[in-house]
Amino acid sequence: MLFGILFIWLVTAVGLWVVTRIVPGVRVHSTSGLLWAALVLGLVNAFIRPVLWILTLPLTVFTFGLFALVINAFTLWLTAAMVKDFEIDGFGSALLAALVMALLGIVGFILLSWMMMGEVHWVMYRSGPGMYF
Repeated sequence: MLFGILFIWLVTAVGLWVVTRIVPGVRVHSTSGLLWAALVLGLVNAFIRPVLWILTLPLTVFTFGLFALVINAFTLWLTAAMVKDFEIDGFGSALLAALVMALLGIVGFILLSWMMMGEVHWVMYRSGPGMYF
């Protein structure tokens, strides 16, 4: 489990690095800043993003899911506000960065599925008698 968390953290850091190279207005000043930004983004996505999803669910449904990019942009913008070596100039740059991160996630999942020859399985952990999550 720890290996999975570290792997996701590093993949997020690589994704943020790619975003800093592609999107104008998104900068990182050091490797430690990049790693901190990946960690903070993971924590924001774990704790704040679900609340935002619930609060904006009607708007997300009304826009056929496109408002999810705005939520992702806000989480990136919030991460930049918390990490001093990671900067995003404005919300437009954050929105473009969220779009690039989403595309990188799709490409990563396709590559993972291709490398595993279509055998990507989700793992279910048993937390109690008869309970799965």
